[in-house]
Amino acid sequence: MENQDKKVISRRQFVTGLGASVALFSIVPRHVLGKGFIPPSDKLNIAAIGAGGKGYSNITAAFNGGAENMVAFCDVDDVRAEKAYKEFAKAKTYRDFRKLLEAEKNNIDAVIISTPDHTHATIAMAAMQMGKHVYVEKPLTHNIYEARMLTEAARKYKVATQMGNQGSSGEGVRQMTEWIQAGVIGEVTNVHAWTNRPIWPQGLTTPTGKVDVPKTLDWDLWLGPAKFRDYNPAYLPFGWRGWWDFGTGALGDMACHIIDPAFRALKLGYPVSVEASVTGVWDAGFKPASVADSCPPSSTIHLEFPAREGMPAVTMHWYDGGMRPPRPSELKEDEMMGDWSGGVIFEGTRGKIMCGCYGANPTLLPTAEMAYFNAEKLKTLPRIENNANGHQTSWVMACKGGIAASSNFDYSGPLTETVLMGNLALRSLGLTWEKEGKKLSGDRKLLWDGKNMKITNFEPANQFVKREYRNGWSLGV
Repeated sequence: MENQDKKVISRRQFVTGLGASVALFSIVPRHVLGKGFIPPSDKLNIAAIGAGGKGYSNITAAFNGGAENMVAFCDVDDVRAEKAYKEFAKAKTYRDFRKLLEAEKNNIDAVIISTPDHTHATIAMAAMQMGKHVYVEKPLTHNIYEARMLTEAARKYKVATQMGNQGSSGEGVRQMTEWIQAGVIGEVTNVHAWTNRPIWPQGLTTPTGKVDVPKTLDWDLWLGPAKFRDYNPAYLPFGWRGWWDFGTGALGDMACHIIDPAFRALKLGYPVSVEASVTGVWDAGFKPASVADSCPPSSTIHLEFPAREGMPAVTMHWYDGGMRPPRPSELKEDEMMGDWSGGVIFEGTRGKIMCGCYGANPTLLPTAEMAYFNAEKLKTLPRIENNANGHQTSWVMACKGGIAASSNFDYSGPLTETVLMGNLALRSLGLTWEKEGKKLSGDRKLLWDGKNMKITNFEPANQFVKREYRNGWSLGV
């Protein structure tokens, strides 16, 4: 047992970039073993929590054809996880992530978390507190407070992190950043971002009546930190995104992808204000859907950011559920605005730039200007190779002591907070507050103190900064 423990420590010291002098004696150089051979000591031992759906694609991307070891999987739904379990039959399987982390604590270096939004933070925090590197699907967390806590925890425990907004590792985001920061379109004062989501039902009333829980599903574990409610197929396997207790709606699903180029290129931090509106859907109590159990079917959100680093104040406008910004006059009738799933338009003092979802295919407007534009000479940012699995691979390399991943929590934490500010505004619509003899409504511009995570002009909105956790599921901070 003593020799086994020493072997584990040596491998982990290598993987985390610590104890290099020790690692040099325990690792055989690749050139000795032959070209293309990866010695076992160079491989990361990875656990995956959430093995179905997006979890499966994250697993295969990180596995990268055998470049890394997939050691253990966890999923509360045997049916959803079946494909991964069969393909990676050597990996141990669990239902409860807490049991996986305890049982495998000496066998794993890193954890991929691909569960629904409401369980991201609890799982990621537990893994980081054990010194494990973490990859967490977008949005990083279910609420603003959780995003702040995970960002701080990543620094405290000195682990490599990555949020699963894959476009952050792509070419388009880098091009947009280079063009904007080079002043190609002057000073940017407005950004429009939109998505075709939701492609699942929203604006719904809460299901009633009891439905038998499938025998292959552990419903209590799936609920995690959310308050208990009876199982209903309206929530699983995909509908959970449209329910506030579990998901973050169209905004949470897509904004971490779509506004990433703007957040990065414009060096945005915390917004100073937010306001929102939704389509006219009402529940039985004549309350707008945005303050009911389900997310609204469509919305528009406006976020204001102050001047920073020589850049002027900027307003970001978000549209979802079929809502879209005005079509730029520079676009020809037969030219598409963004792409099929959304896009971004930067409005500068000397022109405009447009791209599709994930920062894809950036172009100047009018598009004819691209014929005379030399993007190559503006290249300043490093690129990530192996684009098919690049986002996961960049995290793996960070786990092994390489440079920080492109959407590490120092970056993606504040990005997620900004995204979730929109949901705070949506959920505040229709709320009222008595102050100094006046009745104030949440249908207003909300002023935000980012440092202290507090709405300063409408106290009821602060209930959405964090959630109440079910017994046994606290964040552990």
